[in-house]
Amino acid sequence: MKVDWLSLLDYRSYPSLDWHPDPGVNLLIGGNGAGKTNLLEAVSYLSTLRSFRRAPDQDLVAEGAAAAVIRSGIVSGERTRTIEMEVPVTGSRRVQVDKTRLARTTDLLGVIRVVSFLPEDLDLVKRGPSERRDLLDDLSVQLWPAAHLDQREYERALRQRNAFLRSGDTDPVTLGVWDSRLAQAGGKVLARRARAIDLLASLLEDSYRSIAGDGTAGLTYRPSWTDGQFETLSAGEYADRLAEALVAARRVDYERRVTTVGPHRDEPGFSLDGQDARTRASQGEQRTIALAVKLASHRAVADLISEMPVLLLDDVFSELDPDRAVELARSLPEGTQTLITSARPEDVPVRGRVWQVGGGSVS
Repeated sequence: MKVDWLSLLDYRSYPSLDWHPDPGVNLLIGGNGAGKTNLLEAVSYLSTLRSFRRAPDQDLVAEGAAAAVIRSGIVSGERTRTIEMEVPVTGSRRVQVDKTRLARTTDLLGVIRVVSFLPEDLDLVKRGPSERRDLLDDLSVQLWPAAHLDQREYERALRQRNAFLRSGDTDPVTLGVWDSRLAQAGGKVLARRARAIDLLASLLEDSYRSIAGDGTAGLTYRPSWTDGQFETLSAGEYADRLAEALVAARRVDYERRVTTVGPHRDEPGFSLDGQDARTRASQGEQRTIALAVKLASHRAVADLISEMPVLLLDDVFSELDPDRAVELARSLPEGTQTLITSARPEDVPVRGRVWQVGGGSVS
Protein backbone atom coordinates (compact mmCIF):
# COMPACT_ATOMS: atom_id res chain seq x y z
CA MET A 1 0.00 0.00 0.00
CA LYS A 2 1.52 3.31 -1.08
CA VAL A 3 0.76 6.98 -1.63
CA ASP A 4 1.46 7.47 -5.34
CA TRP A 5 0.81 11.20 -5.26
CA LEU A 6 -0.51 13.82 -2.86
CA SER A 7 -2.10 17.15 -3.76
CA LEU A 8 -2.93 19.82 -1.16
CA LEU A 9 -4.82 23.08 -1.53
CA ASP A 10 -5.07 25.56 1.36
CA TYR A 11 -4.03 22.84 3.80
CA ARG A 12 -2.27 24.44 6.77
CA SER A 13 1.05 25.84 5.41
CA TYR A 14 0.47 24.63 1.84
CA PRO A 15 -1.43 27.02 -0.46
CA SER A 16 -0.86 24.53 -3.28
CA LEU A 17 1.26 21.40 -3.46
CA ASP A 18 1.67 18.44 -5.80
CA TRP A 19 4.03 15.78 -4.46
CA HIS A 20 5.02 12.32 -5.68
CA PRO A 21 6.74 10.50 -2.80
CA ASP A 22 9.07 7.59 -3.39
CA PRO A 23 7.48 4.16 -2.90
CA GLY A 24 10.26 3.33 -0.43
CA VAL A 25 11.86 5.50 2.25
CA ASN A 26 11.31 9.28 2.13
CA LEU A 27 13.33 11.63 4.32
CA LEU A 28 11.59 14.99 4.76
CA ILE A 29 14.17 17.52 5.92
CA GLY A 30 13.49 21.07 7.06
CA GLY A 31 13.64 23.44 10.02
CA ASN A 32 11.06 23.76 12.74
CA GLY A 33 7.81 25.10 11.30
CA ALA A 34 8.78 24.15 7.74
CA GLY A 35 5.64 22.05 7.23
CA LYS A 36 7.08 18.53 7.51
CA THR A 37 4.54 17.33 10.07
CA ASN A 38 1.71 18.87 8.03
CA LEU A 39 2.53 16.48 5.18
CA LEU A 40 2.44 13.44 7.45
CA GLU A 41 -0.75 14.70 9.05
CA ALA A 42 -2.44 14.97 5.64
CA VAL A 43 -1.49 11.37 4.76
CA SER A 44 -2.72 10.15 8.14
CA TYR A 45 -5.97 12.11 7.78
CA LEU A 46 -6.76 10.19 4.59
CA SER A 47 -6.62 7.00 6.65
CA THR A 48 -8.19 8.02 9.96
CA LEU A 49 -10.41 11.05 9.15
CA ARG A 50 -8.86 13.01 11.98
CA SER A 51 -5.65 14.87 12.74
CA PHE A 52 -3.04 12.78 14.52
CA ARG A 53 -2.43 15.96 16.54
CA ARG A 54 -6.05 15.67 17.77
CA ALA A 55 -6.67 19.11 16.21
CA PRO A 56 -10.19 20.05 15.09
CA ASP A 57 -10.88 19.97 11.37
CA GLN A 58 -11.04 23.75 11.04
CA ASP A 59 -7.39 23.97 12.13
CA LEU A 60 -6.40 22.11 8.96
CA VAL A 61 -7.63 24.97 6.78
CA ALA A 62 -5.11 27.66 5.83
CA GLU A 63 -5.78 31.07 7.34
CA GLY A 64 -8.26 33.03 5.25
CA ALA A 65 -9.40 30.02 3.20
CA ALA A 66 -12.90 28.54 3.28
CA ALA A 67 -11.79 24.90 3.01
CA ALA A 68 -8.77 22.64 2.70
CA VAL A 69 -8.61 20.13 -0.14
CA ILE A 70 -6.67 16.86 0.00
CA ARG A 71 -6.34 14.66 -3.07
CA SER A 72 -4.32 11.51 -3.36
CA GLY A 73 -3.69 8.46 -5.50
CA ILE A 74 -3.40 5.27 -3.43
CA VAL A 75 -1.81 2.11 -4.80
CA SER A 76 -3.10 -1.07 -3.18
CA GLY A 77 -2.08 -4.34 -4.79
CA GLU A 78 -2.69 -4.00 -8.52
CA ARG A 79 -5.26 -1.24 -8.04
CA THR A 80 -4.89 2.55 -7.91
CA ARG A 81 -7.66 4.50 -6.22
CA THR A 82 -8.20 8.24 -6.07
CA ILE A 83 -9.34 10.02 -2.92
CA GLU A 84 -10.64 13.60 -3.02
CA MET A 85 -11.58 15.32 0.19
CA GLU A 86 -12.78 18.82 1.06
CA VAL A 87 -12.57 19.90 4.70
CA PRO A 88 -14.46 23.19 5.22
CA VAL A 89 -14.09 25.62 8.10
CA THR A 90 -17.79 25.18 8.76
CA GLY A 91 -20.07 22.37 7.66
CA SER A 92 -19.43 18.75 6.77
CA ARG A 93 -16.57 17.11 4.94
CA ARG A 94 -17.12 15.97 1.39
CA VAL A 95 -15.31 12.84 0.25
CA GLN A 96 -15.06 11.13 -3.13
CA VAL A 97 -13.36 7.85 -3.93
CA ASP A 98 -12.75 7.16 -7.62
CA LYS A 99 -14.98 10.16 -8.49
CA THR A 100 -17.92 8.75 -6.52
CA ARG A 101 -19.14 10.72 -3.53
CA LEU A 102 -19.45 8.66 -0.37
CA ALA A 103 -22.78 8.64 1.42
CA ARG A 104 -20.83 8.42 4.68
CA THR A 105 -17.33 9.80 4.99
CA THR A 106 -16.51 6.88 7.29
CA ASP A 107 -16.79 4.58 4.26
CA LEU A 108 -13.35 5.93 3.35
CA LEU A 109 -11.76 4.00 6.21
CA GLY A 110 -9.71 1.09 4.92
CA VAL A 111 -8.88 2.56 1.51
CA ILE A 112 -5.46 3.45 2.92
CA ARG A 113 -4.02 2.20 6.17
CA VAL A 114 -1.38 4.11 8.08
CA VAL A 115 0.62 3.58 11.28
CA SER A 116 1.99 6.82 12.75
CA PHE A 117 4.70 7.40 15.32
CA LEU A 118 4.98 10.86 16.89
CA PRO A 119 7.51 12.16 19.46
CA GLU A 120 4.87 12.14 22.21
CA ASP A 121 4.31 8.43 21.56
CA LEU A 122 7.71 7.78 23.15
CA ASP A 123 6.06 8.58 26.49
CA LEU A 124 3.21 6.16 25.82
CA VAL A 125 4.18 3.86 28.70
CA LYS A 126 4.41 6.45 31.46
CA ARG A 127 1.52 8.70 30.46
CA GLY A 128 -2.10 8.24 31.54
CA PRO A 129 -4.27 5.29 30.48
CA SER A 130 -6.27 7.39 27.99
CA GLU A 131 -3.22 7.42 25.70
CA ARG A 132 -3.06 3.63 25.73
CA ARG A 133 -6.82 3.31 25.22
CA ASP A 134 -6.42 5.52 22.14
CA LEU A 135 -3.60 3.26 20.93
CA LEU A 136 -5.84 0.18 21.04
CA ASP A 137 -8.84 1.96 19.53
CA ASP A 138 -6.79 3.56 16.73
CA LEU A 139 -5.22 0.20 15.92
CA SER A 140 -8.67 -1.42 15.93
CA VAL A 141 -9.81 1.02 13.23
CA GLN A 142 -6.76 0.21 11.09
CA LEU A 143 -7.43 -3.50 11.52
CA TRP A 144 -11.23 -3.42 11.23
CA PRO A 145 -12.55 -0.08 9.86
CA ALA A 146 -16.07 -0.79 11.21
CA ALA A 147 -14.61 -0.35 14.70
CA HIS A 148 -14.81 3.41 14.13
CA LEU A 149 -18.61 3.26 14.10
CA ASP A 150 -18.65 1.14 17.27
CA GLN A 151 -16.43 3.66 19.04
CA ARG A 152 -18.60 6.59 17.93
CA GLU A 153 -21.73 4.82 19.14
CA TYR A 154 -20.12 4.17 22.52
CA GLU A 155 -19.02 7.80 22.87
CA ARG A 156 -22.53 8.97 21.95
CA ALA A 157 -24.18 6.64 24.48
CA LEU A 158 -21.68 7.69 27.15
CA ARG A 159 -22.42 11.40 26.60
CA GLN A 160 -26.17 10.72 26.86
CA ARG A 161 -25.86 8.64 30.02
CA ASN A 162 -23.63 11.26 31.66
CA ALA A 163 -26.05 14.04 30.68
CA PHE A 164 -28.88 12.08 32.34
CA LEU A 165 -26.82 11.63 35.52
CA ARG A 166 -25.99 15.34 35.62
CA SER A 167 -29.66 16.26 35.20
CA GLY A 168 -30.48 14.90 38.65
CA ASP A 169 -33.24 12.68 37.26
CA THR A 170 -33.32 9.30 39.06
CA ASP A 171 -35.88 7.48 36.92
CA PRO A 172 -34.53 3.90 36.79
CA VAL A 173 -36.39 3.08 33.56
CA THR A 174 -34.74 5.91 31.63
CA LEU A 175 -31.33 5.10 33.09
CA GLY A 176 -31.90 1.48 32.09
CA VAL A 177 -32.30 2.57 28.46
CA TRP A 178 -28.93 4.35 28.53
CA ASP A 179 -27.36 1.39 30.34
CA SER A 180 -28.49 -0.95 27.58
CA ARG A 181 -27.18 1.27 24.78
CA LEU A 182 -23.88 1.85 26.53
CA ALA A 183 -23.41 -1.84 27.30
CA GLN A 184 -24.16 -2.95 23.72
CA ALA A 185 -21.74 -0.43 22.20
CA GLY A 186 -19.17 -1.02 24.94
CA GLY A 187 -19.25 -4.77 24.35
CA LYS A 188 -18.22 -4.22 20.73
CA VAL A 189 -15.41 -1.84 21.72
CA LEU A 190 -14.10 -4.32 24.28
CA ALA A 191 -14.22 -7.20 21.83
CA ARG A 192 -12.14 -5.20 19.34
CA ARG A 193 -9.61 -4.25 22.01
CA ALA A 194 -9.28 -7.86 23.12
CA ARG A 195 -8.64 -9.02 19.55
CA ALA A 196 -6.08 -6.23 19.05
CA ILE A 197 -4.27 -7.25 22.24
CA ASP A 198 -4.21 -10.89 21.11
CA LEU A 199 -2.68 -9.90 17.78
CA LEU A 200 -0.10 -7.60 19.39
CA ALA A 201 1.07 -9.87 22.20
CA SER A 202 3.64 -12.07 20.42
CA LEU A 203 4.53 -9.36 17.90
CA LEU A 204 5.41 -6.98 20.75
CA GLU A 205 7.80 -9.51 22.26
CA ASP A 206 9.63 -9.93 18.95
CA SER A 207 9.72 -6.20 18.22
CA TYR A 208 11.07 -5.37 21.68
CA ARG A 209 13.87 -7.91 21.42
CA SER A 210 14.78 -6.69 17.94
CA ILE A 211 15.50 -3.26 19.41
CA ALA A 212 16.66 -4.03 22.95
CA GLY A 213 18.37 -7.38 22.36
CA ASP A 214 16.72 -9.09 25.33
CA GLY A 215 13.83 -8.75 27.75
CA THR A 216 10.17 -9.70 27.48
CA ALA A 217 7.64 -6.92 26.90
CA GLY A 218 3.94 -7.60 27.34
CA LEU A 219 0.51 -6.00 27.31
CA THR A 220 -1.76 -5.76 30.35
CA TYR A 221 -5.39 -4.67 30.69
CA ARG A 222 -7.19 -3.77 33.91
CA PRO A 223 -10.95 -3.43 33.39
CA SER A 224 -13.02 -0.98 35.43
CA TRP A 225 -16.15 -3.13 35.28
CA THR A 226 -14.92 -6.27 37.05
CA ASP A 227 -12.52 -7.22 39.80
CA GLY A 228 -11.43 -10.25 37.79
CA GLN A 229 -8.93 -10.65 34.99
CA PHE A 230 -9.59 -9.35 31.49
CA GLU A 231 -10.72 -12.32 29.41
CA THR A 232 -11.22 -12.67 25.67
CA LEU A 233 -15.00 -12.90 25.21
CA SER A 234 -17.57 -12.22 22.51
CA ALA A 235 -19.09 -8.75 22.12
CA GLY A 236 -22.36 -10.08 23.55
CA GLU A 237 -20.65 -11.54 26.62
CA TYR A 238 -18.80 -8.29 27.26
CA ALA A 239 -22.10 -6.41 26.90
CA ASP A 240 -23.78 -8.64 29.49
CA ARG A 241 -20.97 -8.15 31.99
CA LEU A 242 -20.86 -4.42 31.38
CA ALA A 243 -24.64 -4.17 31.85
CA GLU A 244 -24.33 -5.89 35.23
CA ALA A 245 -21.50 -3.57 36.24
CA LEU A 246 -23.49 -0.46 35.27
CA VAL A 247 -26.38 -1.55 37.49
CA ALA A 248 -24.00 -2.26 40.38
CA ALA A 249 -22.38 1.16 39.98
CA ARG A 250 -25.60 3.20 39.89
CA ARG A 251 -25.37 4.52 43.44
CA VAL A 252 -21.82 5.77 42.90
CA ASP A 253 -22.70 7.13 39.46
CA TYR A 254 -25.64 9.09 40.87
CA GLU A 255 -23.41 10.56 43.57
CA ARG A 256 -20.62 11.53 41.18
CA ARG A 257 -22.97 12.32 38.27
CA VAL A 258 -20.70 10.49 35.86
CA THR A 259 -20.33 6.96 34.49
CA THR A 260 -17.59 5.28 36.52
CA VAL A 261 -17.32 1.93 34.73
CA GLY A 262 -16.81 1.02 31.09
CA PRO A 263 -14.15 0.92 28.37
CA HIS A 264 -13.53 4.67 28.89
CA ARG A 265 -12.26 3.91 32.43
CA ASP A 266 -10.24 0.77 31.68
CA GLU A 267 -6.46 0.84 32.09
CA PRO A 268 -4.30 -0.81 29.41
CA GLY A 269 -0.63 -1.03 30.28
CA PHE A 270 2.71 -2.64 29.54
CA SER A 271 4.96 -5.03 31.40
CA LEU A 272 8.66 -5.75 31.12
CA ASP A 273 9.90 -9.11 32.38
CA GLY A 274 6.65 -9.48 34.30
CA GLN A 275 6.93 -6.11 36.08
CA ASP A 276 4.81 -3.00 35.59
CA ALA A 277 6.75 -1.06 32.97
CA ARG A 278 5.28 2.27 34.05
CA THR A 279 6.83 2.09 37.54
CA ARG A 280 9.65 -0.45 37.22
CA ALA A 281 11.20 0.11 33.78
CA SER A 282 13.82 2.76 33.07
CA GLN A 283 13.03 5.65 30.73
CA GLY A 284 15.12 3.99 28.02
CA GLU A 285 13.22 0.71 28.45
CA GLN A 286 9.89 2.54 28.41
CA ARG A 287 10.80 4.26 25.16
CA THR A 288 11.90 0.98 23.64
CA ILE A 289 8.51 -0.55 24.52
CA ALA A 290 6.80 2.42 22.83
CA LEU A 291 8.89 1.92 19.69
CA ALA A 292 8.23 -1.81 19.76
CA VAL A 293 4.46 -1.51 20.10
CA LYS A 294 4.30 0.76 17.06
CA LEU A 295 6.37 -1.68 15.00
CA ALA A 296 4.16 -4.51 16.28
CA SER A 297 1.06 -2.53 15.29
CA HIS A 298 2.42 -2.12 11.77
CA ARG A 299 3.12 -5.86 11.57
CA ALA A 300 -0.36 -6.72 12.91
CA VAL A 301 -2.06 -4.67 10.19
CA ALA A 302 0.24 -6.06 7.50
CA ASP A 303 -0.45 -9.63 8.59
CA LEU A 304 -4.21 -9.11 8.62
CA ILE A 305 -4.58 -7.41 5.23
CA SER A 306 -1.59 -9.12 3.55
CA GLU A 307 -0.21 -5.72 2.57
CA MET A 308 2.15 -3.25 4.20
CA PRO A 309 0.48 -0.11 5.58
CA VAL A 310 2.24 3.24 5.16
CA LEU A 311 4.58 4.07 8.07
CA LEU A 312 4.95 7.65 9.32
CA LEU A 313 7.78 8.66 11.69
CA ASP A 314 7.56 12.30 12.73
CA ASP A 315 10.85 13.59 14.16
CA VAL A 316 11.26 10.44 16.26
CA PHE A 317 14.99 9.82 15.67
CA SER A 318 16.03 13.16 17.18
CA GLU A 319 14.41 12.08 20.45
CA LEU A 320 16.49 8.89 20.72
CA ASP A 321 20.05 8.27 21.80
CA PRO A 322 22.34 7.18 18.92
CA ASP A 323 22.35 3.48 19.82
CA ARG A 324 18.57 3.27 20.10
CA ALA A 325 18.18 5.22 16.84
CA VAL A 326 20.38 2.70 15.04
CA GLU A 327 18.41 -0.24 16.46
CA LEU A 328 15.13 1.35 15.39
CA ALA A 329 16.51 1.90 11.89
CA ARG A 330 17.52 -1.78 11.69
CA SER A 331 14.05 -2.84 12.86
CA LEU A 332 12.05 -0.84 10.33
CA PRO A 333 9.96 -3.13 8.10
CA GLU A 334 11.23 -3.71 4.59
CA GLY A 335 9.05 -3.13 1.53
CA THR A 336 7.08 -0.40 3.29
CA GLN A 337 6.54 3.14 2.11
CA THR A 338 8.01 5.13 4.99
CA LEU A 339 7.88 8.89 5.56
CA ILE A 340 10.41 10.22 8.07
CA THR A 341 10.72 13.86 9.14
CA SER A 342 13.74 15.48 10.75
CA ALA A 343 15.26 18.91 11.20
CA ARG A 344 18.72 17.33 11.18
CA PRO A 345 19.47 14.60 8.63
CA GLU A 346 22.47 13.46 10.68
CA ASP A 347 20.02 12.20 13.33
CA VAL A 348 18.46 9.71 10.92
CA PRO A 349 20.53 6.54 10.32
CA VAL A 350 18.30 5.54 7.41
CA ARG A 351 18.95 5.90 3.69
CA GLY A 352 16.21 7.04 1.35
CA ARG A 353 15.09 9.73 -1.02
CA VAL A 354 15.71 13.15 0.52
CA TRP A 355 13.18 15.97 0.23
CA GLN A 356 13.74 19.56 1.31
CA VAL A 357 10.62 21.04 2.92
CA GLY A 358 9.92 24.72 3.48
CA GLY A 359 8.03 27.74 2.26
CA GLY A 360 5.00 25.68 1.27
CA SER A 361 6.98 23.48 -1.13
CA VAL A 362 8.67 20.09 -1.24
CA SER A 363 11.62 19.50 -3.56
